[in-house]
Amino acid sequence: MRTTRKIQATVGIAALVAAAAWAQPPPPKKTGIEGEGYVWNEDAGEKMEALELTGDAVNGEEAYEVCSACHLPSGAGRPDGTFPQLAGQHTTVLIKQIADIREGLRDNPIMYPFATTLIDPQELADVSAYIQTLPIPQDNGRGSGTNLEKGKELYDANCVECHGNYGEGDAAKFYPVLAGQHYKYMLRQVTDIRDGRRRNANPEMVKIVKKYTDEDLDAVVDYMSRLEWPERSGAADAK
Repeated sequence: MRTTRKIQATVGIAALVAAAAWAQPPPPKKTGIEGEGYVWNEDAGEKMEALELTGDAVNGEEAYEVCSACHLPSGAGRPDGTFPQLAGQHTTVLIKQIADIREGLRDNPIMYPFATTLIDPQELADVSAYIQTLPIPQDNGRGSGTNLEKGKELYDANCVECHGNYGEGDAAKFYPVLAGQHYKYMLRQVTDIRDGRRRNANPEMVKIVKKYTDEDLDAVVDYMSRLEWPERSGAADAK
C-alpha cells in the first residue's frame, strides 16, 4: 500500500510539474545534424558543467521522483516503447541526453517539461548518478525473435565495437548501454537516426545505419533487445 501511494503521489506531482512547465515557451531549436558545422558531443554548455561535478545519488533519488511517473520507480520504462528503460545507464550518457533536450538539440516535447525541473548542473549530475545505480531489468520488451541470426551478424559487424558484447556501451565515449532496453523504443530511435529525425545523432552511427533496410533494423534491434549485462543487472549477485 505504501508503495502504491508513493507511486500515485509521484504521478500527481509529475502531472502538476508538467502542466506548469508546458506553460513555458518551447525550447530553442539548436542546430543539429541537419545543419552545417554540426559537431557531435561538443565540449560545451551545461553538459560539461555537470560532467565536472560529482553526482550525489542520495540527492538524485529525490530528484528522480518526477521522472518515475513515466520511467517507473525501477527505471524500467515501458515495453511499448513510449518511455525508455533508464536503469543502469551511464551517467555520461544520461547527462548528455538530458542536456541536449534542455537546450533544444534533441527534440522531445514530452520529456522537455520534466527535464526543466532540474534546477542546475549539480542536480543533473545527481539524478544521473542515482539512475546509474538502479539494476538493469531483465524482462524488457523484445522483438519477435524470427531473424536473430541476421541480427547477430549485423551487430557483430557494425555495432559491437562501440556497444560491446553485452550491450554495455562505453561511458567515456558516451555510447549508451543497450542491455535491457525495449525493442520498440530502440527500433524507433534507430529508425529516426537512419532517417535524419534524431538531430543529436552521432554522424558515425548515421553512416552505419543509413544503408540498413527496415528488415535489417528490425533484425539487429531484436537481437540488441536480448543483450544482458550482468555487471549492472544484479544477475551476478542473484546467483
